[in-house]
Amino acid sequence: MKVNRITLWSVDLTSHDTYYMAEGKTCDTVKTHVLCLDTDTGLKGWGEVCPIPHYLPAFADGVPSALQDMAPEILGITPTGIDAPMRKLDGFLQGHLHAKSIVDMALWDLYGKVTGLPLYALLGGRSCRDMPLYHSITCIAPEDMARIAKEAYATGIRQFQVKLGADADWQADAERLIRVREAVGDGPLVYGDWNCGATKLHATRTGRAVADRDIMLEQPCKTLEDCAAVRQATGLPMKIDESAYDLASLMRAAELGVLDAVALKLSKFGGLSAMRRARDLAVHLGAEICAECTWGSDIVTAAALHFAASTPQAALLNTCDLSSYVSPRIAPGCPTRKMGRIAPPEGAGLGVTPDMDILGPPILELD
Repeated sequence: MKVNRITLWSVDLTSHDTYYMAEGKTCDTVKTHVLCLDTDTGLKGWGEVCPIPHYLPAFADGVPSALQDMAPEILGITPTGIDAPMRKLDGFLQGHLHAKSIVDMALWDLYGKVTGLPLYALLGGRSCRDMPLYHSITCIAPEDMARIAKEAYATGIRQFQVKLGADADWQADAERLIRVREAVGDGPLVYGDWNCGATKLHATRTGRAVADRDIMLEQPCKTLEDCAAVRQATGLPMKIDESAYDLASLMRAAELGVLDAVALKLSKFGGLSAMRRARDLAVHLGAEICAECTWGSDIVTAAALHFAASTPQAALLNTCDLSSYVSPRIAPGCPTRKMGRIAPPEGAGLGVTPDMDILGPPILELD
């Protein structure tokens, strides 16, 4: 069996609510790419990647060009072992991890279909029947954020990511955290996320204002060193996101004492193969893991859910049903949240078959 055709689609995904983040970052309508790798046996492997603009050094419109460049190395791959061909792609094209993640994901989907096994079985075996979700709350007025949190709580959600910094007002950020904490009561996890958009002073003042509350901070500053300074000044636990992208960055975060929790995202690491290695290290370092990706619909959500289901239960903080935040749903029959939890799709590989009418005409076909 060999890969003999590469097909790529582009689909615009619109968030149900515009996401406002620090430093003027927004997430409204973004472009996701969907990849199909055909084989000479008729099996198809699916992948998806959706970088958010201004979030990471990943350019959505660069995906087609990167795939064209990698195509000679992809065509002819035997998809019954993923690490070797991905190492070859790493040597062929430096960087561009988001573009490689879509290929890696499709190869894993094919591997599952060849073996007849769901992806979680190939990623280490199923540790969780279903997994806890967090709900992400856009950075708007504190009272509106509290209302969103209360509505999500009523659906069973018990973990809340509170976006901060859209107005560069540390007191407003403190109020956001306090209002959300009061709305959901004691017990649920509440953490404030600046997406690297706070200064040390801003984050420290916010953190000290809520230091008597049960609050976690997420990636306030651009560097791990500045995040560590905030961690030390506030005494609040910290989750790292943007600065966690390879094994060395995980080691450095642990050395600085800011790796209480970490977001492992497929497009940051270059796919499931690299993220599986990062998971092993994160577990070893004692970090709790958020298993997800930057953005996207049902295919990338399915990959994250399989990864989460195979993560040791004690090390899994949460996962994210990215597809529930956007429309259209690329594969409308895929799993949805139930009482704040979600399970991976059933079936071989990812267990996802996209709706071809939603995908529309492809933007790239190579064989």
